[in-house]
Amino acid sequence: MSNQRIVPIPASSTSSAPQSLSPAILIYLSSIASNKLPLPYDQVQEFHSYLSTTSKPQDVRTQKPNHEATLDLHQLLQYITSGQGDAMIPLAEQDLSYPLSNYFINSSHNTYLTGNQLYSESSTDAYKDALLRGCRCIEIDVWDGESKSSSTEDNEKGEEKKHRLRPHFPHSFRKHSSSKDEQTAKTSAAAESLSLPTPWMSASTAARAEPRVLHGYTLTKEVPFRDVCIAIRDAAFMTSLEVHAGREQQEIMVEIMEQAWKGLLVRPAADEGEQLPSPAELLRKILVKVKYVAPEKVTAKVAKATKPSMQRKKSSSSSSCSENQGAESKAKTKKSSIIGPLSAMGVYTRSYHFKDLSSPEATVPCHIFSLSEKKLMTVHESHGPSLFSHNRNYMMRAFPSGTRVSSSNLDPAVFWRKGVQIVALNFQKYDAGVMLNAGMFAGSAGWVLKPKGYRGNRQGQHAAVSEESQSDAIIHRTMSLSIEFLAAQDLPLPTGDRKPKGFNPYVKCELHVESLEERTGEAIEGGGKSKDGEYKHKTKTHRGTEPDFGSEAVHFSDVPGVVDSLSFVR
Repeated sequence: MSNQRIVPIPASSTSSAPQSLSPAILIYLSSIASNKLPLPYDQVQEFHSYLSTTSKPQDVRTQKPNHEATLDLHQLLQYITSGQGDAMIPLAEQDLSYPLSNYFINSSHNTYLTGNQLYSESSTDAYKDALLRGCRCIEIDVWDGESKSSSTEDNEKGEEKKHRLRPHFPHSFRKHSSSKDEQTAKTSAAAESLSLPTPWMSASTAARAEPRVLHGYTLTKEVPFRDVCIAIRDAAFMTSLEVHAGREQQEIMVEIMEQAWKGLLVRPAADEGEQLPSPAELLRKILVKVKYVAPEKVTAKVAKATKPSMQRKKSSSSSSCSENQGAESKAKTKKSSIIGPLSAMGVYTRSYHFKDLSSPEATVPCHIFSLSEKKLMTVHESHGPSLFSHNRNYMMRAFPSGTRVSSSNLDPAVFWRKGVQIVALNFQKYDAGVMLNAGMFAGSAGWVLKPKGYRGNRQGQHAAVSEESQSDAIIHRTMSLSIEFLAAQDLPLPTGDRKPKGFNPYVKCELHVESLEERTGEAIEGGGKSKDGEYKHKTKTHRGTEPDFGSEAVHFSDVPGVVDSLSFVR
């Protein structure tokens, strides 16, 4: 078998390059070097550009690019295994001086989950994984914590009260959840490693309850909010808070964030209400996206919340115990209000409830609307041009439907083409949506400047929502594309498969481009759900881990509606 590998790669090549070549690949490379299989002229130019920067003048055989000249095989090997010979064109240096609304931002949905939406684990590792993959906006669902001094029985009862689905699932789903002691130890160790203050301890109890992160009303396992804040502090850019915690727990949330993100939180500026800052102005900072509550409303809600409790005190002698318990139970199930100090942390990213695009909130410079994929498609069909125009100057976030229990994803390209900056995906599911997301942000720092026609005013001076559509905003081209497949080596076998002879690989190639319905405001096929590209081909099936595709080519001819930076090959 040793004669199956010949011609070692030159030592100057990258460490990730294969150390030897299969016979099929060597034959094709030799044919390219001898000009029997000629390279396109632009690739010959790239090759000679590489030689001029890496070789001594006397080592370069042809000083000027010559389409008909032969190439040195070893120099060719050096080129194709170098960074300059990478199939990915390096991303141009990003201009980070535009207001934030002019960028697409790499974003995650329910970042804490490691699997499905019903009974998977929550983990700080899921946050670390997303951040390492370039994610810049993560989501944290926060719920009331439980006292660490509670008994196991009390904890289970509390779980069943707060997660109504749990009694309907087998107890075996719950048995592998981490214990409270383990979570407490992890929290203390994480805090100690960053020299953070020790959590406040009540005089009347062993330890206070602190907020926790989980997917509510499901069997998903929790992780302490404090642990999450510590885990993301060094790499997060924007945190999207979904707050289900009560007022007291919200106060603890503010305290934890102030401690864990000390020196990193964005503080209000004098012109906060006038324009959005640029990414360049927000480097090494953490933005908090949270529901906005006007200061006067906060005061009114506090007064309203105080009044009933005073009335209950006065009438306690004549009220039955069961009536009081019923009132308290009713109050607990009511959705929590956001306290002033927490709402104030939403600097430049104030989350408003979406009514419509003509509401007063739609022209507040620092507002951000969060819409489900289904709701956003409805707005696209009813007010497509207004939606596109809004997203030129103002922030919007799209997230997967709640029915995606397997953590599947929407088609992010559909929403990017509507100008949506933050398209949140379930990173734990590596499907077509996540692949397109990886393609969009490859080589970037997690944000990509929108195409020119998709941008708003550079100075951040926001105009009224206009009726200009995405069809008018940018030139759409017709494209023809051919891809030739030569050979492959060292393909990994599927999990559990150990016999290469039973492995039958092929290459599937898809184009994801803008559809006519996206430009005209008509209903989009699939409603923005992640799906195969409209244009797709695949090669013949071969056998083994080193297939020779025989120069088979796939052709995409006269594909309309192409915007280069918003079209994808998968």
